[in-house]
Amino acid sequence: MGKIVKIIVIWCMTAAIVSAQKAETIVENATKAYAQSNGISAQIAVNSRMEKQGVAESFEGTVEMKEDRFVLKTPDMLAWYDGKTLWTYMLRTEEVNITDPSGDDLVLTNPMILLRTYRKGFNVSYAGESTSGNGRTADDILLTAKGKNEIETIELQIERATSLPSRMAVTFKNGLRTDIRITQMKTGLNQPDETFTFRPSDYPDAIEIDLR
Repeated sequence: MGKIVKIIVIWCMTAAIVSAQKAETIVENATKAYAQSNGISAQIAVNSRMEKQGVAESFEGTVEMKEDRFVLKTPDMLAWYDGKTLWTYMLRTEEVNITDPSGDDLVLTNPMILLRTYRKGFNVSYAGESTSGNGRTADDILLTAKGKNEIETIELQIERATSLPSRMAVTFKNGLRTDIRITQMKTGLNQPDETFTFRPSDYPDAIEIDLR
Protein backbone atom coordinates (compact mmCIF):
# COMPACT_ATOMS: atom_id res chain seq x y z
CA MET A 1 0.00 0.00 0.00
CA GLY A 2 2.87 2.35 0.85
CA LYS A 3 4.39 1.94 -2.62
CA ILE A 4 1.03 2.60 -4.27
CA VAL A 5 0.66 5.83 -2.30
CA LYS A 6 4.17 6.90 -3.33
CA ILE A 7 3.37 6.16 -6.99
CA ILE A 8 0.17 8.21 -6.77
CA VAL A 9 2.04 11.11 -5.15
CA ILE A 10 4.76 11.01 -7.83
CA TRP A 11 2.12 10.87 -10.57
CA CYS A 12 0.26 13.85 -9.10
CA MET A 13 3.46 15.88 -8.80
CA THR A 14 4.44 15.04 -12.38
CA ALA A 15 0.96 15.96 -13.67
CA ALA A 16 1.16 19.30 -11.84
CA ILE A 17 4.57 20.09 -13.40
CA VAL A 18 3.34 19.17 -16.89
CA SER A 19 0.22 21.29 -16.33
CA ALA A 20 2.29 24.31 -15.29
CA GLN A 21 4.69 23.91 -18.22
CA LYS A 22 1.82 23.68 -20.71
CA ALA A 23 0.12 26.72 -19.19
CA GLU A 24 3.31 28.77 -19.23
CA THR A 25 3.89 27.92 -22.89
CA ILE A 26 0.36 29.09 -23.77
CA VAL A 27 0.82 32.34 -21.85
CA GLU A 28 4.22 32.95 -23.45
CA ASN A 29 2.68 32.42 -26.89
CA ALA A 30 -0.05 34.90 -25.99
CA THR A 31 2.58 37.44 -24.96
CA LYS A 32 4.36 37.04 -28.31
CA ALA A 33 1.09 37.28 -30.25
CA TYR A 34 0.23 40.55 -28.53
CA ALA A 35 3.71 41.96 -29.17
CA GLN A 36 3.30 41.15 -32.86
CA SER A 37 -0.29 42.43 -33.13
CA ASN A 38 0.80 46.04 -33.84
CA GLY A 39 -2.18 47.60 -32.09
CA ILE A 40 -5.49 46.09 -31.01
CA SER A 41 -9.04 47.39 -30.78
CA ALA A 42 -11.62 45.32 -28.91
CA GLN A 43 -15.22 45.52 -27.82
CA ILE A 44 -15.68 44.21 -24.29
CA ALA A 45 -18.53 43.13 -22.03
CA VAL A 46 -17.90 43.45 -18.29
CA ASN A 47 -19.87 41.90 -15.42
CA SER A 48 -18.97 42.49 -11.76
CA ARG A 49 -20.77 41.01 -8.79
CA MET A 50 -20.55 40.57 -5.03
CA GLU A 51 -22.37 37.32 -4.26
CA LYS A 52 -22.84 37.89 -0.51
CA GLN A 53 -24.21 41.39 -0.96
CA GLY A 54 -26.25 40.44 -4.01
CA VAL A 55 -24.83 43.41 -5.94
CA ALA A 56 -24.06 43.20 -9.66
CA GLU A 57 -23.10 45.60 -12.45
CA SER A 58 -22.79 45.05 -16.18
CA PHE A 59 -21.64 47.33 -18.99
CA GLU A 60 -20.07 47.29 -22.42
CA GLY A 61 -17.14 49.29 -23.69
CA THR A 62 -14.19 49.46 -26.03
CA VAL A 63 -10.46 49.28 -25.45
CA GLU A 64 -7.54 50.05 -27.74
CA MET A 65 -4.12 48.67 -26.83
CA LYS A 66 -0.62 48.95 -28.19
CA GLU A 67 2.42 47.75 -26.25
CA ASP A 68 1.90 49.06 -22.67
CA ARG A 69 -0.52 51.79 -23.74
CA PHE A 70 -4.30 51.77 -23.86
CA VAL A 71 -7.44 53.87 -24.09
CA LEU A 72 -10.60 52.55 -22.43
CA LYS A 73 -14.13 53.82 -23.04
CA THR A 74 -17.15 52.81 -20.92
CA PRO A 75 -20.58 54.45 -20.42
CA ASP A 76 -19.30 56.23 -17.27
CA MET A 77 -15.60 56.71 -17.83
CA LEU A 78 -12.81 57.34 -20.32
CA ALA A 79 -9.21 56.42 -19.53
CA TRP A 80 -5.94 56.99 -21.38
CA TYR A 81 -2.58 55.46 -20.47
CA ASP A 82 0.59 56.39 -22.37
CA GLY A 83 2.90 53.93 -20.63
CA LYS A 84 3.54 56.18 -17.62
CA THR A 85 0.61 58.49 -16.90
CA LEU A 86 -3.05 57.50 -16.52
CA TRP A 87 -5.84 60.03 -17.14
CA THR A 88 -9.26 58.91 -15.85
CA TYR A 89 -12.15 61.10 -16.99
CA MET A 90 -15.48 60.66 -15.19
CA LEU A 91 -18.27 61.70 -17.52
CA ARG A 92 -20.76 62.57 -14.76
CA THR A 93 -18.50 64.98 -12.84
CA GLU A 94 -16.24 66.02 -15.76
CA GLU A 95 -13.22 65.43 -13.51
CA VAL A 96 -9.93 64.02 -14.81
CA ASN A 97 -7.77 62.22 -12.23
CA ILE A 98 -4.10 62.11 -13.25
CA THR A 99 -1.91 59.38 -11.73
CA ASP A 100 1.27 57.41 -12.39
CA PRO A 101 -0.04 53.92 -11.56
CA SER A 102 1.90 50.75 -10.77
CA GLY A 103 1.71 47.57 -12.85
CA ASP A 104 -0.64 45.95 -10.31
CA ASP A 105 -3.10 48.82 -10.67
CA LEU A 106 -3.18 48.36 -14.44
CA VAL A 107 -3.80 44.62 -14.63
CA LEU A 108 -7.60 44.84 -14.74
CA THR A 109 -7.57 47.65 -17.28
CA ASN A 110 -5.03 46.09 -19.62
CA PRO A 111 -4.89 42.27 -19.29
CA MET A 112 -1.92 42.16 -21.68
CA ILE A 113 0.28 43.59 -18.92
CA LEU A 114 -0.64 40.55 -16.84
CA LEU A 115 0.70 38.21 -19.52
CA ARG A 116 4.22 39.59 -19.04
CA THR A 117 4.18 39.97 -15.26
CA TYR A 118 2.24 36.93 -14.01
CA ARG A 119 5.38 35.16 -12.73
CA LYS A 120 5.88 37.84 -10.07
CA GLY A 121 2.71 37.12 -8.14
CA PHE A 122 0.94 34.02 -9.43
CA ASN A 123 1.23 30.28 -9.77
CA VAL A 124 0.03 29.13 -13.19
CA SER A 125 -1.77 25.93 -14.17
CA TYR A 126 -3.68 24.51 -17.15
CA ALA A 127 -7.43 24.26 -16.47
CA GLY A 128 -8.61 22.55 -19.67
CA GLU A 129 -10.07 23.18 -23.10
CA SER A 130 -13.14 25.31 -23.82
CA THR A 131 -14.97 27.19 -26.57
CA SER A 132 -14.76 30.98 -26.76
CA GLY A 133 -17.74 33.24 -27.33
CA ASN A 134 -17.22 33.24 -31.10
CA GLY A 135 -17.08 29.44 -31.28
CA ARG A 136 -13.31 28.98 -31.45
CA THR A 137 -11.36 26.37 -29.50
CA ALA A 138 -9.57 27.89 -26.51
CA ASP A 139 -7.34 26.92 -23.59
CA ASP A 140 -8.19 27.87 -20.01
CA ILE A 141 -5.38 29.08 -17.75
CA LEU A 142 -5.71 29.49 -13.97
CA LEU A 143 -3.50 31.97 -12.14
CA THR A 144 -3.53 31.57 -8.35
CA ALA A 145 -2.14 34.45 -6.32
CA LYS A 146 0.77 33.82 -3.99
CA GLY A 147 1.76 35.94 -1.02
CA LYS A 148 -0.10 39.10 -0.08
CA ASN A 149 -2.43 39.98 -2.89
CA GLU A 150 -5.97 41.38 -3.00
CA ILE A 151 -6.61 39.08 -5.97
CA GLU A 152 -7.35 35.43 -5.27
CA THR A 153 -7.48 33.91 -8.76
CA ILE A 154 -7.46 34.98 -12.41
CA GLU A 155 -8.96 32.78 -15.11
CA LEU A 156 -7.78 33.37 -18.67
CA GLN A 157 -9.36 31.95 -21.82
CA ILE A 158 -6.90 32.09 -24.72
CA GLU A 159 -7.97 31.23 -28.26
CA ARG A 160 -5.74 28.74 -30.04
CA ALA A 161 -6.24 30.30 -33.48
CA THR A 162 -4.93 33.73 -32.43
CA SER A 163 -3.11 33.00 -29.14
CA LEU A 164 -4.90 36.07 -27.75
CA PRO A 165 -7.19 36.23 -24.69
CA SER A 166 -10.94 36.18 -25.28
CA ARG A 167 -12.01 36.25 -21.62
CA MET A 168 -10.62 37.09 -18.19
CA ALA A 169 -12.33 36.48 -14.84
CA VAL A 170 -10.82 37.92 -11.66
CA THR A 171 -11.90 36.84 -8.18
CA PHE A 172 -10.86 39.05 -5.27
CA LYS A 173 -10.41 37.93 -1.67
CA ASN A 174 -13.27 40.21 -0.60
CA GLY A 175 -15.69 38.21 -2.77
CA LEU A 176 -15.84 40.55 -5.77
CA ARG A 177 -15.73 38.75 -9.13
CA THR A 178 -15.22 40.62 -12.41
CA ASP A 179 -15.69 38.89 -15.75
CA ILE A 180 -14.36 40.58 -18.91
CA ARG A 181 -15.29 39.11 -22.30
CA ILE A 182 -13.90 40.28 -25.61
CA THR A 183 -16.75 40.21 -28.10
CA GLN A 184 -14.89 41.59 -31.14
CA MET A 185 -11.24 42.25 -31.87
CA LYS A 186 -9.18 43.89 -34.62
CA THR A 187 -5.39 43.81 -34.88
CA GLY A 188 -2.74 45.62 -36.93
CA LEU A 189 -4.13 49.12 -36.29
CA ASN A 190 -0.75 50.77 -35.51
CA GLN A 191 -2.38 53.66 -33.64
CA PRO A 192 -0.43 56.93 -33.33
CA ASP A 193 0.96 57.80 -29.88
CA GLU A 194 -1.54 60.61 -29.29
CA THR A 195 -4.35 58.02 -29.28
CA PHE A 196 -3.29 57.08 -25.74
CA THR A 197 -2.96 60.59 -24.32
CA PHE A 198 -5.63 62.86 -22.82
CA ARG A 199 -6.01 66.03 -24.84
CA PRO A 200 -7.51 68.91 -22.81
CA SER A 201 -8.65 70.70 -25.97
CA ASP A 202 -11.11 67.87 -26.63
CA TYR A 203 -12.68 68.35 -23.16
CA PRO A 204 -12.55 72.11 -22.44
CA ASP A 205 -14.86 71.83 -19.38
CA ALA A 206 -12.85 69.07 -17.71
CA ILE A 207 -11.41 69.71 -14.25
CA GLU A 208 -7.93 68.20 -13.93
CA ILE A 209 -6.96 66.73 -10.57
CA ASP A 210 -3.27 65.84 -10.43
CA LEU A 211 -2.71 62.99 -7.92
CA ARG A 212 0.86 62.18 -8.87
